[in-house]
Amino acid sequence: MTRKGNERVVDAIIICFITVAGVLCLVPMLHIFALSLSSNSPIMAGKVTIIPMDIDLTAYKTVFGNPEMIRSLVFTIGLVTLFTVFSMIMTVMAAYPLTKERLKGRTLFLLIIVLTMFFSGGIIPEYLLIKNLHLLDTVWALILPGAINAFYLLIIKTFFSSIPLELEESARMDGAGHFKILIRLVLPLSLPVLATLSLFYAVGRWNGFMDALLYITKSELYPLQLRLYEMVINSQVIDMATAEGMNAAAPVPESLKAASIMFATLPILLIYPWLQRYFISGMMIGAVKG
Repeated sequence: MTRKGNERVVDAIIICFITVAGVLCLVPMLHIFALSLSSNSPIMAGKVTIIPMDIDLTAYKTVFGNPEMIRSLVFTIGLVTLFTVFSMIMTVMAAYPLTKERLKGRTLFLLIIVLTMFFSGGIIPEYLLIKNLHLLDTVWALILPGAINAFYLLIIKTFFSSIPLELEESARMDGAGHFKILIRLVLPLSLPVLATLSLFYAVGRWNGFMDALLYITKSELYPLQLRLYEMVINSQVIDMATAEGMNAAAPVPESLKAASIMFATLPILLIYPWLQRYFISGMMIGAVKG
């Protein structure tokens, strides 16, 4: 009875902790959502918390009526799709051979991959590399530099290594080659980790804007997050100019900023329910063996 009582206390503490953590994660999103639906007067008065006041849809009408935002949304969706597919293909093709002990230089390859997790050339050498490859102002400048994440590669490699060798030997006895074994046997068994890391790649690309800020000057190639970044920076510059008594354009309303954030956040959030069943199992299975 004492053990069961202690377990219940521990469970209660864990539930309370998770509840508090969930609320802390949810409140900022609710606050932004409330700002996006509220009129400017209660926002400026600081009355808006997590409940909208004086509901006004003008901000959303402005966002959805902005052709640049719509173009950036469409471009970002295509970019994320292409990046995720390309990155998963490259990661899988790099991870699968590293599971084979007969691969010559396997230890050296793994060492080089691990080193890239701790050391990088820096922003300036990377920019010069992209420039010398003539990738500036192209979609590939947003895809190739981050096409393979070393940590994700190691997770997939660990997952592939956990698949019983007997299955592969059986397939090889039936005449299957490396590519057939990979496509027909390994990948179907690895669906949880593939779905999980696809989500990680997609979220990372969706939220990224620094590479676009460095490599892209063409407005038609601006991803959605770079549009938001420009809006926030321009708003801060206008606020500073106004505070110093300089003539400046009208400041961007807080409701418009919030509506733009919701506009950029909701699409990627809609993906989570579809991949939720793979999320935990993919990460846990990929981390069982070292």
